[in-house]
Amino acid sequence: METIRTVAQLAVGLGILNVWLVRFGWATDFRGGSATNMKEEFAVYGLPGWSVGVVGAVKVILALLLIAGVWLPRVTLPAALGMAALMFGALVMHLKVKDPPRKSLPALLLLVLSLLVALV
Repeated sequence: METIRTVAQLAVGLGILNVWLVRFGWATDFRGGSATNMKEEFAVYGLPGWSVGVVGAVKVILALLLIAGVWLPRVTLPAALGMAALMFGALVMHLKVKDPPRKSLPALLLLVLSLLVALV
């Protein structure tokens, strides 16, 4: 079970780093509404412009903590719970703008994996 938890930790951490550091400005099929990048997506959700930086910084920090948690286990639980809360918020935002369920799949998957890390 420890191996599954570690794989989930790394999947969430690396997945978030990929989205926020590599694909931040890219159009994907999972962006909210008709957004083509992260800033537009936050605008679609009705969030203020400054929230992109705050949410991004928190997600990157939590992702790094999840990865570091492989070697520093005491940081894993708070990082996983924080990430789960943010992923729940992402799901709420997709519901708010009435996105089709398919657009919510990455957020749902990361929420489930974060909870798995926290609870296993």
